[in-house]
Amino acid sequence: MPSVLPQTNADQLSADGYVIIPDVFTPSECDAILQCIDAAAQDKTTFRKSADLFAIRQFLKELPETQALILSDKLKSLISGLFGQGYFVSKSIYFDKPARSNWFVAYHQDLTISVDKKIELTGFGPWSAKQDQYAVQPPLSILEDNFTVRIHLDDTDAANGALKVVPGSHRKGIYRPETIDWDVEAEHICPVPRGGIMMMRPLLLHASGRSTNDRKRRVAHIEFSKAALPGNLRWSEHLPMP
Repeated sequence: MPSVLPQTNADQLSADGYVIIPDVFTPSECDAILQCIDAAAQDKTTFRKSADLFAIRQFLKELPETQALILSDKLKSLISGLFGQGYFVSKSIYFDKPARSNWFVAYHQDLTISVDKKIELTGFGPWSAKQDQYAVQPPLSILEDNFTVRIHLDDTDAANGALKVVPGSHRKGIYRPETIDWDVEAEHICPVPRGGIMMMRPLLLHASGRSTNDRKRRVAHIEFSKAALPGNLRWSEHLPMP
């Protein structure tokens, strides 16, 4: 299938660190993904459910029936047109921010990758562990080449937690949020319609606010890489593009 990604989207991703593309998934495709989630058993350690959040870590591994739905021909064509070949899924999370959820996420970069074990390697660190999963900050070259696709299963705007970003911050290496100079930088809110996607670089500074209405914000967050990890270190998820 030929690429359907206009060059303007590639230019925006390069300059700003993100691009929003509507209508990648149809309403029926969104419904099918949500039906798989609703039918899943929710007693695994990778599932987290509270009044303010429902999340599934290793989403595509835990719910393999969603893989063909998520990694659709249209999404794969967009990815190959923008990034080329050789990428695989390196991390997948499903987030459900319920209506009236009162939590927010402060500005940050996505500086870690998920791996299968902790071992000492030059250029990798610091380390952390959560729910039997290891995360580590890799060399900057890996982060600069990785990208994330956020698939929006609901209409999302500022009122229900759409991402806020600092355009161009992905080109400034490690950028500590406490050093943001708002006299120089600008904050952009990123509304995404249902079925649309947001592609972003992990080094893009981003945040999300509290929900102020009665609408859900359900998102499938899929990270991609083509990096081979050194030594005996392995990705905790490694799903080739079908």
